[in-house]
Amino acid sequence: MTGEIRPELSRRNVLGGGLVLAGMIAAVGGLDTRGAAAAVGDGAAFRAAGPTVPTQLVRASQTLVYPESWSVRPFPLTSVKLGQSVFTRALNQHLVLYRAYNVDKILAVYRRNAGLDTKGATPPGGWEEYGPNPDAQRWGPREYGGTTGVRNTAGAGGCLRGHYGGHFLSGISMAYASTGEQALLDKVNAIVDGMVECRDALAAQTYDGAPRYSHPGFFSAYGEWQFSALEAFAPYGEIWAPYYTLHKIVAGLLDAHALAGNQKALELAEGIGHWVFSRLSKCTQAQLDRMWGSYIAGEYGGMNEVLVELYWRSSDPAKSEFLEASKLFTLRSLVDACANGTDTLNGKHANQHIPQFPGYVKLAAQLNDDHYLQATKGFFDMVVPGRAYAHGGTGEGELWGPAGAVAGDIGPRNAESCAAYNMLKVASYLFFNEQDPKYMDYFERTVLNHILGGRRNNESTSGPENLYMYPVNPGTRKEYGNGNIGTCCGGTGLESHVKYQEGIYFRSADQKELYVNLYIASTLTWEETGLVLEQSSSYPEADTSTLTVKTAPSGPLTVHLRVPGWSRGAEIKVNGAAIDAEVTPGQYATISRTWAAGDTITVHIPLELRAEASYDRPDIQALMYGPVVLLASSSSTSYLKVSLADRLALDGTVRRGVAKTAANVFTIGSLSYEPAYNGKDVAYHMYFQRNEPTVTFAGQDSTVANAKRSGTTLLDEVWAQAPFASRSAFLEAVGEVTASYVADGLLTSRNRQKILLAAGRAPIDSIN
Repeated sequence: MTGEIRPELSRRNVLGGGLVLAGMIAAVGGLDTRGAAAAVGDGAAFRAAGPTVPTQLVRASQTLVYPESWSVRPFPLTSVKLGQSVFTRALNQHLVLYRAYNVDKILAVYRRNAGLDTKGATPPGGWEEYGPNPDAQRWGPREYGGTTGVRNTAGAGGCLRGHYGGHFLSGISMAYASTGEQALLDKVNAIVDGMVECRDALAAQTYDGAPRYSHPGFFSAYGEWQFSALEAFAPYGEIWAPYYTLHKIVAGLLDAHALAGNQKALELAEGIGHWVFSRLSKCTQAQLDRMWGSYIAGEYGGMNEVLVELYWRSSDPAKSEFLEASKLFTLRSLVDACANGTDTLNGKHANQHIPQFPGYVKLAAQLNDDHYLQATKGFFDMVVPGRAYAHGGTGEGELWGPAGAVAGDIGPRNAESCAAYNMLKVASYLFFNEQDPKYMDYFERTVLNHILGGRRNNESTSGPENLYMYPVNPGTRKEYGNGNIGTCCGGTGLESHVKYQEGIYFRSADQKELYVNLYIASTLTWEETGLVLEQSSSYPEADTSTLTVKTAPSGPLTVHLRVPGWSRGAEIKVNGAAIDAEVTPGQYATISRTWAAGDTITVHIPLELRAEASYDRPDIQALMYGPVVLLASSSSTSYLKVSLADRLALDGTVRRGVAKTAANVFTIGSLSYEPAYNGKDVAYHMYFQRNEPTVTFAGQDSTVANAKRSGTTLLDEVWAQAPFASRSAFLEAVGEVTASYVADGLLTSRNRQKILLAAGRAPIDSIN
């Protein structure tokens, strides 16, 4: 296991400087004069950052670990600062929430369960609620089920409590790492202190003269009974995914340790890890298989992932229990099927299973077990592209449909936000192992359209303003509701919008290579090499990004720049001269040299309108502008019939009769299209139905019916050959396609001549 190496901060310096570090942080904290006088509902009072901890001290407090086998690794959030971009509004809106929110509300469910004073606070709401029977639901394992006759008959309400608090702890730890704001660090520490107090209170409880709970490390916002009931195969409704909730809690604690340096958080997580092992190690393999295959009740989020992470972080003499517990969360039937290329996803709950795979990647690294890694690669390929919508989302009604069904699986509730959040983790973890550009192509599409677009363009001091579903059916609206306070997607939304910088840059394990994955305005400070790199960009609202070396690295550095798979005609220059390397769509362009301060890399990626057909129906299409999904504004609940053939230029892009205004808003004919990322809450169409009844080119209508074969039309086959190098190449393609239709008896020779005449007259090389 490799820990983070900071050349100016040795272990001796960090340990020896601990008192100085604590004193400096405390001194900075004393400068906060904003206080609690501002009204909690007044977002304006929380727009400005408060006093901050110096960046070097923030980094000094962090402990980041990666497996030796990862050839590429992420940068710490602290090392990358976002500049002004389309992502900035969501980040800033989310920081308002964290600055304003009272952490006593987060702790309320834990405190009440532990029998402690809630300090007058009420839970956040939604699924993060007390539920109808919170006091009775403190049951320990000896009090529930079996001969006691005790059962939860009040339903699942409140049985997921505690999950949102875990997400909040993760998110506010990320926000602190990103900003260094002292007030956010104070809240991280307050939440952890509150959780430790609750854990201690639970450990002190007794039942029938003995400890109430099976292990002093037990911690949750309800009693241990849900875990006992799961082992007896209680269904969803009696219980609600207890290990899912526990995963969020442990993940929050690990983030508090990793990003905010809170040692108590690690110790609390270690106690939980030992308790989990003490339970699951007594289960049979058949019992575990049935538990993890149980719909929702057995959903465990990423418990396998956090337990491997805990094993890596811990110095506990018995830490091997964490790794053993992680292995016990393997859903063997799914792993084996995915590794063997057998698609069994149809009918499975998408977000019950996606979060397992980042854990399998980490287990593969720790155990040197390629089976886990092959399973994850196979799984990704089963979802992308054959079950992925234009914005990167997946699933209908939270479930997967048949393999290869995209248009065929469009319904009223597609694309759960949590699923997109977790697919991003799968994609990035796979990239750390194998630098296949397809993983970052998917990452860009999803983080821009689904994640950013899932954050309502609205400031709130009470909730994350994150959607639940990002549906794709005609005339639909995003499921924003009350901002999804307390739901699973509200929980992941607490994290997503304060870590946009995480995928922009990656680095090789030997610190000699830099991967530029996303073109987002930002500044990278790479402490190990001395490099400070500033990226100026308005992408995807402008097509050129410039990376400037502000401080040169200490030695030669290889830079890999992603050329998106959808792009055409990308150009990369260093100091104004074209690079001597291939610039190929769907690949990384590589530059190796010794860099000097002031050097620039200019990346020009032409942004063009294009239609993108769904995986299973060529006529159901989405309109794209570079990486941006464009949504047609309409409340009609039937597919809009859209003709684009008259608007195509020689390169196959949509150019004729198009009006573009600021912020990537387009008007084509009578329809207005807006970017999926803008966070508006209006009715829209992500997909339309192509409708070209006759063969027409650039305003020249042949009046001949647009014939079909094998699910595609004559026009589809012509334009599938674009881009055309010249007008003559276009005419040659029209001739070849129409001749084949005549040969198949689908077109008469006379009608072929009409089509050729229309093509010859078409001003196809004009965009007016």
